[in-house]
Amino acid sequence: MSSNEAKDYISKREIPLLFESGWGGGQGGGPASGKGTQSMKIAARYGFIYISVGELLREKMLHNASNNRKWGLIAKIVTNGELAPQETTITEIKQQLMQQPDAQGFVIDGFPREVSQAICFDDQICLPDLVIFLACDNSRLKERLEKRAEEGRPDNNPRAIHRRLVTFKQNAVPLVQYYQEKSLIVTFDADRGEEEVFGDISATVDGRLVSTKQPAAGPSELDPHLIADASSDTEEQVGDGVCGEEPLQEKLKVTKIIFVIGGPGSGKGSQCVKMMEKYGFTHLSTGNLLRKEISNETERGNKIRKIMTEGGLVPLGTTLEILKDAMLENLQETKGFMIDGYPRTLKQAEAFEKSFTIPNLVLLIDCSPEVMKQRLMNRGQTSGRLDDNEVTISKRVESYFVDSVPIVKYYETKGLLTKVQGEGTEDDVFQIIITIVDTL
Repeated sequence: MSSNEAKDYISKREIPLLFESGWGGGQGGGPASGKGTQSMKIAARYGFIYISVGELLREKMLHNASNNRKWGLIAKIVTNGELAPQETTITEIKQQLMQQPDAQGFVIDGFPREVSQAICFDDQICLPDLVIFLACDNSRLKERLEKRAEEGRPDNNPRAIHRRLVTFKQNAVPLVQYYQEKSLIVTFDADRGEEEVFGDISATVDGRLVSTKQPAAGPSELDPHLIADASSDTEEQVGDGVCGEEPLQEKLKVTKIIFVIGGPGSGKGSQCVKMMEKYGFTHLSTGNLLRKEISNETERGNKIRKIMTEGGLVPLGTTLEILKDAMLENLQETKGFMIDGYPRTLKQAEAFEKSFTIPNLVLLIDCSPEVMKQRLMNRGQTSGRLDDNEVTISKRVESYFVDSVPIVKYYETKGLLTKVQGEGTEDDVFQIIITIVDTL
């Protein structure tokens, strides 16, 4: 059965589908947040089928790793604390769903673990009806996982535990944002008693799926302090009037705006300089604007310095204010704006459209992670920039690939995104870009 046939088969049955995910945490979070226990209690109460993705994969590895090369490799990946291959996971879940033709509903425990998994599930199967987020303190998660290690599970060795928690922290924020955009996620504090948590979950399931089929109290907003560093918690500062000036919004509607996105070291900055010279556009690099703010040694600049040194994202409100000032300064003389390195998240994209306008083009300079890391390492030998050290480079590149999936899909859906291969020479890449920009 093809993916489309499977999708039709499952989605047309109109049965509830819940994702139970323990990604949260005061300092991080994820595995061992209690999601398995709560998932089984939900399944028992409502007569749903319980599917533990972790147990499903472990069982496959146990029975096949010794005589099947594919599952042997997967076992090694999981033992190191990495995620099993996405297509394998999706295929196993799909088979479980289709083997239960009389199910009243499903509770899927421990899935998805990253945005690409969520998108793949949406495309191949269907949207979940509800995503339950269990927030649990990081130290408690580590303690629980260490206790599980005594049971002899291969993915609960010290190295794997550390890696799983690190992987969680990298993936949690964009994954939660993805489901917030769809108004599907509800958050619960899992640092409480088991029955107390289940009581709150049951009330939500009753309100959303059993009774009215609608949210009991509107879309749930995740408290960013549960999953993010302090550097992320000001994302919610964006409101209706970041720019604060109606004339700016009106003028930008008749001004060409091109978003140039791509990973760090993809060459997007160099291509923006070339476009600036050819077309008379103003090049606004959010990275350069932020570094300029740092050099001014203001209070805001000092905060930005700390965040960038750690490889994190600067708060959205701060970035938009800096962009606004730069656009106002150049608006009278420019023929358009090329904004480099923005947006990095769906919330940033929507905030820009709400506060300013929709871009005319989103140009994606596509590069492999290996090429980007090498370019950044070469640059770091001479630049002296704070964010060009080896540790931060790896974090930035990894973060980009996590963040870029929903952004790329968002602009593809809007018909605004054009992808350009960025691993050729600067001039070769630029010639391709010219053919695109000339059509605007």
